[in-house]
Amino acid sequence: MKSDLAALQSALGHTFARPEMLERALTHSSHAHEESKAGGPDAAAEKHDNEQFEFLGDAVLGLVTSQLLFERFPTFHEGQLSKLKAHLVSAEHLVSVATRIGLGQYLRLGRGEERSGGRSKGTLLADAIEAVIAAMYLDAGLEKTRKFIIQQILESELDAITAEGESEFSLADHKSALQELLQSSGRQQPVYATVKEQGPDHRKTFTVEARIYIQGQTKPEYVARAEGGTKKKAEQLAAKQALEHLRGQAESE
Repeated sequence: MKSDLAALQSALGHTFARPEMLERALTHSSHAHEESKAGGPDAAAEKHDNEQFEFLGDAVLGLVTSQLLFERFPTFHEGQLSKLKAHLVSAEHLVSVATRIGLGQYLRLGRGEERSGGRSKGTLLADAIEAVIAAMYLDAGLEKTRKFIIQQILESELDAITAEGESEFSLADHKSALQELLQSSGRQQPVYATVKEQGPDHRKTFTVEARIYIQGQTKPEYVARAEGGTKKKAEQLAAKQALEHLRGQAESE
């Protein structure tokens, strides 16, 4: 275990003053339960798994992520920040980080979890990343942990999703806003239609229309058309265009 911990600490970029903290962060409840049964009644009363660490790590991750997004995107409103944060702290993203670090090979699992492929289970890997964050926080404090979270969990993903300038996350509320505006005026919900796809598979461009109808009419009252690198992005841009048209229409009335 010592050599394993040394290799993992190198991957984490932190040498623990108290390596037992890291060891506990890697200990699944199935392993702790087996150890406590083997140790008798006294051992059974003690809790040596990583569940409490998961709880603390989740809170630390949330704090660091919220602060970074608050500082980096000063023009985003609360809904946009929340969507972006939800992605960055999601189990899916945490599993990708854990896989990159190779965290699964260091987990301490019970025999049943080991046999059922626990080292590659998404829930166990995501929980373990949160527990490791807690262990680092307890061992070295917030600043060291913040640096790890930003460098290993947040930075590259943020760069990837904002690479095209205005990200899909910053556009995420245009469709909702359009839906709310139409609903409040008693109108039909918009219809989105993909009218063109062009370019190679790895660099497609989608053209989408957002069609606004008057109740009972078959011909749209207004059609917004936009292009994007994904259907979702094109829909959001078309919704933004439709919103601007309807708001301008309302102001002129």
